[in-house]
Amino acid sequence: MLALGLSIGLCAGGGFSISQANEATKAVQLNIKGPIGPAVSDYVIRGIEKAEEEHAAIVILQMDTPGGLDLSMRDIIKKILSSKVPVVSYIAPGGSRAASAGTYILYASHIAAMAPTTNLGAATPIQVGGMPGMPEKGSSPPESNGDKTPGKTSDTLERKIINDAVAYIKALANRHGRNAEWAEQAVREAVSLTAEEALQIKVIDLVAASHTELLQQLHSRVVVMEHGRVTLATKGVVIELFDPDWRTKILTVITDPNIAYILMLLGIYGLIYELANPGFILPGIVGTICLLLALYTFHILPINYAGLALIMLGVAFMVAEAFVPSFGALGIGGVIAFVVGSVILLDEETMRISLLLIGPIALISAGFFLWIMTRLFILRRKKVITGAEEMIGITGEAIEDFSKEGRVWVHGESWKAQCAEPVKKGQKIQVTAKEGLLLKVKILQEDMP
Repeated sequence: MLALGLSIGLCAGGGFSISQANEATKAVQLNIKGPIGPAVSDYVIRGIEKAEEEHAAIVILQMDTPGGLDLSMRDIIKKILSSKVPVVSYIAPGGSRAASAGTYILYASHIAAMAPTTNLGAATPIQVGGMPGMPEKGSSPPESNGDKTPGKTSDTLERKIINDAVAYIKALANRHGRNAEWAEQAVREAVSLTAEEALQIKVIDLVAASHTELLQQLHSRVVVMEHGRVTLATKGVVIELFDPDWRTKILTVITDPNIAYILMLLGIYGLIYELANPGFILPGIVGTICLLLALYTFHILPINYAGLALIMLGVAFMVAEAFVPSFGALGIGGVIAFVVGSVILLDEETMRISLLLIGPIALISAGFFLWIMTRLFILRRKKVITGAEEMIGITGEAIEDFSKEGRVWVHGESWKAQCAEPVKKGQKIQVTAKEGLLLKVKILQEDMP
């Protein structure tokens, strides 16, 4: 009976293993093309989760990236390290690269592969963002007698960032038995490698010209997972592409620095228009939505708060020029602050606002406020045609003889008038002042024939 029970158990266990093997007949492919940001990390994390749910054999993370944000990179790496499905990073097709953040992801993956004519490296982190007054990398500090100068603070901060990055990538290299010395060089010296060079010094595991060749070389390889060692079985595996859904596409759009920049400006100007013209409602609604989307984007992007403050200050100055004319001082200062703030808002190489966008917007803003100043100048020189001021200087005719006070005909109406000298009926008069319904006039001297 005991032998029968063991036999049944072994058969059941064998049946379970066969079922697992049958399920693992596909590979889920994820594509990273372009800068790595919040949308990319969300897409990769959900793609790996899909592969885990469907018991895929492997995840192929195909990359062609110049790098990206540190936070998004670390989110992806955490998911790769804890994945229940082996992740194969594959730099492809030919001509692609995995620079900066892409190199870290490659080192974190269970298998690192490259196609011919691809490269990786240049993994030196760049400091971005910060609060106003925070020293920037590479700045020239003023001389100081103490040790806590801006330059020393900047150097210390830079060393901390570099050393942290070195320790991080070396830990990833040691986990998968890859070249840790070159990884440190990639961080400290920003060096790069071709696919063939990377394979020769054991930075990557294999070079494959196609997905078919990749699957062939992966078969029977042993990888180190979080739960232990796993032997890959990729013979006959079908690759299934996991495309970004609508959520990822929307997140990709709004986290683009240029789109976030436009959303911020639409939000600001929409609210200004609503406040200047209460009751329109639509500009206020659109402006609020755009501004909230921009603020959400800036929350997850490493923006420079000094740049954001300069943009806000520039807009405030330009708006103030329209209400408090300063002969262009506020408007010009606002345009300068706006342009400088836009340039330094995002200083990451792969996450900058395009100068081709900043330039036209600055020119349009400058042209708009130049037009306002011109209109104000013309209006100031134009004769007043309405209100009490319009009556000053206008001519009329006395309706009756009077001394001190009487009636005059002005603007087709009968007015009570006051004059310092006697006025005769029919005599021409000119208005010099208006006090309520009383006009102060003087006799208009007519030219002698």
